[in-house]
Amino acid sequence: MTATRADVAVEALLADIETLVRCESPSSDHGAVARSADVVAALGRRLLDTEPDRVVIDGCTHLRWRFGEAPRVLLLGHHDTVWPTGSLETHPYSVRDGVLRGPGCFDMKAGVVMALHAAAAAGNRSGLSILVTGDEEIGSPSSRRLIEEEARGCDAVFVLEASAGGGALKCRRKGASLYRIEVDGRAAHAGLEPEKGVNAGVEAAHQILAVAALDDAERGTTVVPTALSAGTTTNTVPAHASVAVDVRVWDEAEQWRVDRAMRDLRPVLEGSQIRISGGINRPPLQADASSRLFDLAATLAGELGLGALTAAAVGGASDGNFTAGLGIPTLDGLGAVGGGAHADDEHVVVAELPRRTGLLTALIDAVLAK
Repeated sequence: MTATRADVAVEALLADIETLVRCESPSSDHGAVARSADVVAALGRRLLDTEPDRVVIDGCTHLRWRFGEAPRVLLLGHHDTVWPTGSLETHPYSVRDGVLRGPGCFDMKAGVVMALHAAAAAGNRSGLSILVTGDEEIGSPSSRRLIEEEARGCDAVFVLEASAGGGALKCRRKGASLYRIEVDGRAAHAGLEPEKGVNAGVEAAHQILAVAALDDAERGTTVVPTALSAGTTTNTVPAHASVAVDVRVWDEAEQWRVDRAMRDLRPVLEGSQIRISGGINRPPLQADASSRLFDLAATLAGELGLGALTAAAVGGASDGNFTAGLGIPTLDGLGAVGGGAHADDEHVVVAELPRRTGLLTALIDAVLAK
């Protein structure tokens, strides 16, 4: 087997990535996501010579290509990003000195392009399914069932999320839980009669301290209060406050421990009330879900002359957590090599695009040949 068997011209990859990056698609804007889906669909139609199924759930547009009757290999990615519309003005698309930049290029529009090019180069597509969702960055609320239904019965799920540092494949991921604490107090004039109020901001502070104490560094559990709001004016005792909480864990036992503790939170200030919403979002992706596929990828990389592959465990979760949670062999991080996901320095290493696309094609062919 040689690398030229599945190599894709860098110029073709770059042209298609540029097209996707220039179509901004923040997750919360269903119109923008629908326009992005049109662009992805057109790209797939040109490369694969077939239309995708357009699946709209709760206003969010997802795309699916199926080849053959029963899917055996699922290529999984998303076309939404964390970048708001207008980000191209401050973070323009560019390719300089072998580095591609632009909002969402690394996470993960390059991966979507790589998936479609790899599928186009595959020797046999029968049994292949490609699913490109539109709400991964906000927890996949509308696409989770679609992902799980498509993955059931598959021999392998290849996730085109960007690689870890140095191009490592993501063979273990933390599970994620997302909560919101809503606090109700009672407003009063902060100068004239603050004693008549119940300060929702102070109650929120008590809850933040209780939540932060749920961390367990030895087990790698992080419980992080994030977005916080309280009050209306500077001279009013806050009547309402809210706190978002991000939880990451390596094992399900910890995920359930934190969930129970969150449900057991109680108000501290007399007269205040709290409500807890949210819960477990993604189960952990355990190493045993990816080990066999990583070994296969390492063997193929050697045959293709791509050098040794490395594996990484990361705190971020992906839709691969869902498929691994079903017991489906799942290998993540097969997308772009680069860095700066969600950050100003988001970038992709151009030279790695055809190499990793060739590896993905070889993986598809190897699994479907069995």
